[in-house]
Amino acid sequence: MKIEYDPLHDLLYIWLGAPGEKAARTEWIAPGVHVDFNREGRLIGIEVLDASEQLGRTLSLEVSLTPLPAQTLAERSEASSEPKA
Repeated sequence: MKIEYDPLHDLLYIWLGAPGEKAARTEWIAPGVHVDFNREGRLIGIEVLDASEQLGRTLSLEVSLTPLPAQTLAERSEASSEPKA
């Protein structure tokens, strides 16, 4: 993930896709907020226009990524490899 802010245009962009990945579709989800999707429909970016107005002057971001236990990962792997009915 990469976050960029353009103070000249007051634009915030949150990159969620791979570097250089292009958007195939953009959707408006709220006033001043657009989301970009790739060809497979996966969310790859979030754009916030007038970011200081939308988010306030200070933006803080907290992310907590908790790994799944090995057993859960193995169960998910098995489930995804089972033939679909």
